[in-house]
Amino acid sequence: MYWPTTLFIAAVAVATVMELWLATRQIGAVAAHRDRIPEPFAGRLSPDDHRKAADYTIAKARLGMLSSVIDAAVTLALTVGGGIAAIDTLWRHTGWREPWLGIAVIGTIAAVVALIGLPLSLVRTFRTEARFGFNRTTPMIFVADLGKGVALAALLGGPLVLAVLLLMDHAGRWWWLAAFGCWLVVTLLITWAWPAFIAPLFNKFSPLEDASLKGRIEALLTRCGFRSSGVFVVDGSRRSAHGNAYFTGIGRQKRIVFFDTLLQQLAAAEIEAVLAHELGHFRLRHVRQRLIVSFVVMLVGFALLGWLAGKPDFYRALGVPTPSAHAALILFAMAVPVATFFTTPLSSLWSRRHEFAADRFASQNASAQELASALVKLYRDNASTLTPDPLYTAFYYSHPPALERIARLTGAAPASS
Repeated sequence: MYWPTTLFIAAVAVATVMELWLATRQIGAVAAHRDRIPEPFAGRLSPDDHRKAADYTIAKARLGMLSSVIDAAVTLALTVGGGIAAIDTLWRHTGWREPWLGIAVIGTIAAVVALIGLPLSLVRTFRTEARFGFNRTTPMIFVADLGKGVALAALLGGPLVLAVLLLMDHAGRWWWLAAFGCWLVVTLLITWAWPAFIAPLFNKFSPLEDASLKGRIEALLTRCGFRSSGVFVVDGSRRSAHGNAYFTGIGRQKRIVFFDTLLQQLAAAEIEAVLAHELGHFRLRHVRQRLIVSFVVMLVGFALLGWLAGKPDFYRALGVPTPSAHAALILFAMAVPVATFFTTPLSSLWSRRHEFAADRFASQNASAQELASALVKLYRDNASTLTPDPLYTAFYYSHPPALERIARLTGAAPASS
């Protein structure tokens, strides 16, 4: 077997085994503490709530293990297994040429991957989430969301893929730099348009009507020197009982969005503290830093693709005998997640540090005690485990584990579970 092929297969296998091992550790840690509430949460959380969180975490981890195995099988089947080559050969019988041949092949593979993932999505929504009382998505909403998602992918992603394919074939050696420029423009355009034009296709956004809460939020925004185009409530309860809050958009299209479920769960002072935390990400330039890093990573990625696209061995190693612009894009999209999986702990660590910094900002501009109280309610109502495995946490968690986060907010030393 060609040695780069062996290396790719080994990387997929190692990544999958690591995912399964970490998930097994997570299940074991959560199950071991299922009947014992950690001391800082004693009296704040009922035994039933704690057991529900444990069972929900275990159910999601098991479903994630199945997803990992399926993803690995699909990746290997499409690459070294000859799936991409077979689909490419079938479309070549039409006599089409680039870029339409490439669009057809890429679209077919995207459809195949989506169809393979659909059953797990259905199980996740209508079985796992429903079992624990979180799902409120009806079959009609699920189908409508799926249709809208496909349409948006075609309308927004299709022209970008078409432009990249044309650049790869006609823009010469530095095509990848022009392609990065196209990607950057489209990304910024979508980020700008999302809150006002795209997100409303899926949800209803209404201005916050609670005058008292609105005044409190506006005072906080003034203290923090933040401007937005408004504070909105989204009907998240149409799909899920989970609560959330977020910022979206750039420039004048920045919006503060609260899930209606979150407003039902928290008191005004707690909502203010949660918002202060989110504002901390902006004021501490976390959002800007992440955008810059993502742009740099994409630039490096396009440069790497530009180099690999001219190497016949790249195609040969991943099971495609006929080099082409569309094959380069597909193979690169398949290979990158395998490589970046091993960098996950670094990005998770960086994210957790940002979360701690945002908590400190919230403590300075609102109330640490109210933020801690809000987090306790959110952990309870979202059935988030309080006893994750340390290695699983270090690898995957973008937010600090509950015990450590609450301990820092309340000024106590982290308690052992």
